[in-house]
Amino acid sequence: MPDTVKAEDVNRMTKSGAETNSPEGNDPHLIRGIGLASATTLNMIDMIGVGPFITIPAIIAAMNGPQAMLGWIFGAVLVMCDGLVWAELGAAMPRSGGPYGFLKEIYGPRKLGRMMSFLFIWQLTFSAPLSIASGCIGLSQYAGYIWPKLEETSDLHFGFGLLGTFDVKQIAPAAALVAVGACVTAVFLLYRKITVVGRLSEFLWVGVILTVGWVIFAGVTHFDSNLAFKFPPDAFKLSPAFFTGLGSAMLIAVYDYWGYYNVCFFGGEVKDPGRTIPRAIIYSIVAVSVIYIVMNISILGVMPWQKLAATKKPIADFMEQLYGRRAAIAASLLVIWTAFASVFSLLLGYSRVPYAAALDGNYFRVFSRVHKKHRFPHVSLLVLGSVAVVFCFFKLVDVIAALVVIRIMVQFLAQTIGVIVLRIRKPDMDRPFRMWLYPIPALLAFSGFVYVLISRQNFQKEVRYAVVLLIVGLAIYLFRSWRRREWPFGSRLDVAGASTSE
Repeated sequence: MPDTVKAEDVNRMTKSGAETNSPEGNDPHLIRGIGLASATTLNMIDMIGVGPFITIPAIIAAMNGPQAMLGWIFGAVLVMCDGLVWAELGAAMPRSGGPYGFLKEIYGPRKLGRMMSFLFIWQLTFSAPLSIASGCIGLSQYAGYIWPKLEETSDLHFGFGLLGTFDVKQIAPAAALVAVGACVTAVFLLYRKITVVGRLSEFLWVGVILTVGWVIFAGVTHFDSNLAFKFPPDAFKLSPAFFTGLGSAMLIAVYDYWGYYNVCFFGGEVKDPGRTIPRAIIYSIVAVSVIYIVMNISILGVMPWQKLAATKKPIADFMEQLYGRRAAIAASLLVIWTAFASVFSLLLGYSRVPYAAALDGNYFRVFSRVHKKHRFPHVSLLVLGSVAVVFCFFKLVDVIAALVVIRIMVQFLAQTIGVIVLRIRKPDMDRPFRMWLYPIPALLAFSGFVYVLISRQNFQKEVRYAVVLLIVGLAIYLFRSWRRREWPFGSRLDVAGASTSE
């Protein structure tokens, strides 16, 4: 039978410093086995998933020309500012669960912070499997280039009244099997000791770098600057349409960059976290930003932007134009490898979050179970993997926008302002890494996320999804708190076994 962490275990860990600000304070059931190289590669394979290989057409179409590269550039600035927020919080609180612990500590662990952290877990129940499934769906799409029978057959549209419509993809059984098989395989590979997982991540990272390296090499060696920088008339005219297009492009870019914070989710398993976590975040953002910008400019120097905006598998078409179908098949296989590597990294990071919440008594107790032999949260891994399998049948295009908006509204805005709130509330807190130019990056990140939320056509649709999700989550939290006599209805914390007040 697997081990279950009980209330007395939590009390013991709290007394021994598991809830202190010590860089090493964390759940003793987990192993600190991830070093800087593994942490950085896990971030990078999370960031360089299938996203940039399927969203290049969308980001170009958003601004109607090569000037869409501004989306990648401004997106890189935005995530670097936000990355500094994650770096400071992750180094100060290196525990499994990342934002769950951040929000709880920032806004008060027994008051507002408990609600904020619960709402984070609540949205993660939807957004994490969707993120994982997006990699599996993209993987199956590129598999469709190799085996045409895997292509989509039709779309199903569901109306939700004021919430608008939501699309579900109806695909051939073989394509569904490919997507589901990718998710199941990732769960199987992660079902082992964390030190082995670290070595697997470095192996997968080689395939990721090989993929983007080949694309960049092919583009640079066939680069036509006249083609790459052939802007349409009024491309840079600062009109309402320009800023609306830039907002849409930045939303897609943010989605593709996301993953730079992955190391914070398994912070309790990172060696020397005060140094490793900030470095892994910053190194991965810099490296991936350069890769994305160079790769996309290289592709634009080979394919006319009008043709690129219309394709569904840009890398396959790009390679076919240069080297023929065999090379396109090889490139598609590498993209499939990259997509799988991203799914692997996402599952690793997200599976630690419900575990941390359950350990804290703020989520279902079953998620606190740790594998008896290999010491990892196996129930959390299996549940998220199973839900992701279901989402493998959803359409990717609408999911990206909904995913980004929900996560920004529920988590990122509260966290970017939260790093300032924490500095004010706990000025003497041990901070192994302090944000550069504080508080400017946090304020820029907050402003950038608000811009991405509202500077798009029909942005209200995804905002409505997020609002409904927040309302339902808040209702569940309040009912649960009323039953357990916790804040705001009382001060009792079941997990601690005593009545306390902040």
